Amino acid sequence: MWHDNETTVDYLNFGVVADACASLLKQANGEPISIGVSGGWGAGKSSLVKMIASRLESSSVEESLVEERNQEKHSFVVLTFNPWLYQDFESARSALLQIVGDEIVRLTSENKTITDKVSELWRRINLLRVAQLSGEAALTLTTGIPIGSLGKTVCKLAGWFTSDDKSSNESSDTDSIELSTSGLLKPSEPFSMPAHIQAFRDTLESILEELKITLVIFVDDLDRCLPQTAISTLESIRLLLFIRCSAFVIAADNDFIKAAVKVHFDGAGITGDVATNYFDKLIQVPLHVPRLGLNEAKAYLVLLLLERETNAGHFSKERFNHALSVIPEKLRNSWKGETINQEFLYELVEHVNALKSLMDLAQGLAALLHSSLAVNANPRLMKRFLNTVYLRDALSAPQGITLDIAALAKWHLLERCDESLAEELASRVHSDNDGRVQVLADAEAAAAGQNSLPEPFKNTPFTQQWLQLQPALGTEDLRPLLHLSRDSGTRDFGDDNMTPDSRKLRDALKVATNGHESLVELMRKIGPSQTELAMTKAWQSNSASRTWKSSKEIVMLIECCKVYTEIGNKAVSLLEQAPLKLIGPGLIPTLGAQSWAQQLLERWKDLNELPKTTRNAIVNLGRRR
Repeated sequence: MWHDNETTVDYLNFGVVADACASLLKQANGEPISIGVSGGWGAGKSSLVKMIASRLESSSVEESLVEERNQEKHSFVVLTFNPWLYQDFESARSALLQIVGDEIVRLTSENKTITDKVSELWRRINLLRVAQLSGEAALTLTTGIPIGSLGKTVCKLAGWFTSDDKSSNESSDTDSIELSTSGLLKPSEPFSMPAHIQAFRDTLESILEELKITLVIFVDDLDRCLPQTAISTLESIRLLLFIRCSAFVIAADNDFIKAAVKVHFDGAGITGDVATNYFDKLIQVPLHVPRLGLNEAKAYLVLLLLERETNAGHFSKERFNHALSVIPEKLRNSWKGETINQEFLYELVEHVNALKSLMDLAQGLAALLHSSLAVNANPRLMKRFLNTVYLRDALSAPQGITLDIAALAKWHLLERCDESLAEELASRVHSDNDGRVQVLADAEAAAAGQNSLPEPFKNTPFTQQWLQLQPALGTEDLRPLLHLSRDSGTRDFGDDNMTPDSRKLRDALKVATNGHESLVELMRKIGPSQTELAMTKAWQSNSASRTWKSSKEIVMLIECCKVYTEIGNKAVSLLEQAPLKLIGPGLIPTLGAQSWAQQLLERWKDLNELPKTTRNAIVNLGRRR
């Protein structure tokens, strides 16, 4: 199974983008910079962010080795902040300030010359955090007049900046701080929040300059947060943004941010452009996660499959590392026309037949997962697709089922990308046809010959390509596949309770064009319950060939109900599933002669969906009585 965590191992050819982004941060040379990494859910934002961070951290290690030769060179200190982790526990804004403060304390633990600056920074962080606690605090900061208990706390914190007694305690927990009571704000000397924010920024910038570091803060999972948390985080970023020796890399889905801004300013009547501008003002360099092309999608599936085979011991670690090296190189040259083709993939696996079949599978799946709107080459969805396939594979052996991975993948692909067609085919799988669906076999043959497809298949590129995927399923028993796919639908193949004689009757009814004594004898032998079951199975089995025009098609219902009138209700329920537009007038005289069908015909007579000629036949039938 493949986990859903971000990674620095490059399966998506994101390394080039990560290198470029890291280079931009280095070239800033201490000037403030903000980069926005945007992309939809599951597109790979977190992995790209982690790759950028990894390159900066590696760069800092290399630069520390030559620090003596270049004393002015700034090193990078990387912080990662995930606001989603703090949702419902603590303000994301407070949490970000806390993390920055903790890192500054760690970096200055051996630098005694800037202790006072660090203490001042912490006090200002404390005041900013308390300022968010309630309306009392906000009003105190706005007016400079102590309001309530929180207002007094804010005043005491603010008083630190005029007190000679500097506390050495740098904790952000305001309840544990020994507050100085001197220097309380007075109405005549109001405390200025804008001035305090600027002082906080100046202090942080001074400390970073003195430490000769550039603080790079990576913000991830912003688009997993509730709108309020997302906006709170962005507001906190605003406090730290554009300070010298600082940089932000913010990963978020642009559409989500726009929606969050609209929720935050609900009732203000803001337009989409205003919501877009809100995020744009925070971001200097917009960076979109590259959408996977067909080559990238194929490479991603290949590496995932080879990774699994390596972990299982079926593919050597050396060969896998070789694939990790040559596949990205191939993708970097795709603009020259180089592609991930079958020959290249076979060479990767040294033409081992078992692994060649996996390479063929990756090629076939990639084309369909790339073109399907349901997946759209989304890395997370492709990974989940494979997880489902291999989970079903793990469930097969304990249940005595032997299936090829390619067959499991082909069926799940249809479930994922064309659910209605999958359900239609599943409904045609019965024990009486040994789990085989003839119309599927016909469609696969038609697709192979580039011919028109039979109903219920549609002549779309996806359907044509899916039918040509190996292995062919039309001649196979689909019951094992459907049994393993019970996570996506209820499966009932039905006739386990049928007796041998009941099966004989079922098979006889399927081909019957009129009544005869042998049918009657068999019905009387097995009784009404088994006759009803045989009638139902025969009716379902002939569904693909039924035209709804000829009276011969309903002989099985007529003959069974002649022997056992009590199963007429079941016959009616089967007829009620008819596609009304297809029912021809040829059925009406035969049905009109059956007492159990009278109420059904009365209902049909009033339905506009029924063809006019058929409704007229029902009306004329009533006149003759």
